[in-house]
Amino acid sequence: MKISFSKALKLQNNILAKYLMRQVLMFLAAVFIVIGLVVFGNQLVLVIKESMQQNIPVADLMSIIGFKMVRDVPLIISLSLFLAIILAVSKSYKDSEAIVMNSLGVGDKHFMVFIQPVTIFIFIFILFLTTIAIPWSKEQRSIIMDRSENASEFSFIKEGEFQEFKNGELVFYASKVKSIDGESDQDMEDIFIYAMADNEPVITLATQAQKYTNSSTKSVYLRLKDGTRYHGFPTEANKKILNFDQYDLQIIDGSKQQKDSAITKTESKPTFDLLFSSDVKEIAEWQWRLSQPISVLILSIFGILLGKASPRGGKNLGVLVGVLVFIIYNNALLVAKSSLERGELLPIVGLWWVHLLVLLVIAVFYAYRHGKFTRLIDKPF
Repeated sequence: MKISFSKALKLQNNILAKYLMRQVLMFLAAVFIVIGLVVFGNQLVLVIKESMQQNIPVADLMSIIGFKMVRDVPLIISLSLFLAIILAVSKSYKDSEAIVMNSLGVGDKHFMVFIQPVTIFIFIFILFLTTIAIPWSKEQRSIIMDRSENASEFSFIKEGEFQEFKNGELVFYASKVKSIDGESDQDMEDIFIYAMADNEPVITLATQAQKYTNSSTKSVYLRLKDGTRYHGFPTEANKKILNFDQYDLQIIDGSKQQKDSAITKTESKPTFDLLFSSDVKEIAEWQWRLSQPISVLILSIFGILLGKASPRGGKNLGVLVGVLVFIIYNNALLVAKSSLERGELLPIVGLWWVHLLVLLVIAVFYAYRHGKFTRLIDKPF
């Protein structure tokens, strides 16, 4: 049975493509596990430390860890795939397999085509994460953190005990405590509050108090009734005494919380809502979400070129250069994102100039690898 030359060539390329993809997938799994253990382990320690400082309930702890892991997955997979391509191609040159492939007419362009199924799959997966999964996870994490932060201030007041809040700046006592709306609002009786204002002690006594949240400002107040405020200790000559029927004491500043979470709200917005926005911060966030999967396609091409090495070349040179390239590329995107948010770049320029610059570097590197410059210099006028 005779096989045509075109069919034989196609069969050969299919075999080589499967072999190269298998090598890339093996290295991808190995590198992802190593980097993931380091990054996720570090995140686990930081989240546990943060939860202890902010009194985050154990039930919410695992959710926060999961949401933070989802946030880091695109970066880890991008780096893992980039290094896996470099290692797979480099191994084929070290073992002289690529030399044989080159003799059969299989070069860099073929390698780029061979790994495309893996690259495209990773591209789609990261695109899903950056445009859908990560914004949703950030929104859920923000909800948990806001709930935990509000719960950490005055939501777990114990009846008949002196308790410290705001790192000891405020001492609170209530003889009776009753929840009137789950964990949100509370009624209290026989109130004692000790605080410092302008380096002067302020003691507040009240017969009743109610904790409530202002729906418009999100600030949390204690509404004290039938009480007295002493500025300075009662035995001091210069003390000031204020009797009141009703007095609202702010315990959580809602405007500050909203300001602190402004960036988080932009990062948690659905991608479609950012698409037609004119706000520079939202435009920067939209371009950043697209830039991460786009960088996967660009780096996959760069990885082929960096993996090409002589059998006598340095073992880890391509990997070291690859890590350096990845760091510079991602930092350049972050700098461009910050510049766009500050209005220093036009949205049409945005983060796209970084991708174009890297593509230009790849084109120059490819021309250098294939001796285009040498032939141009040697060419007679």
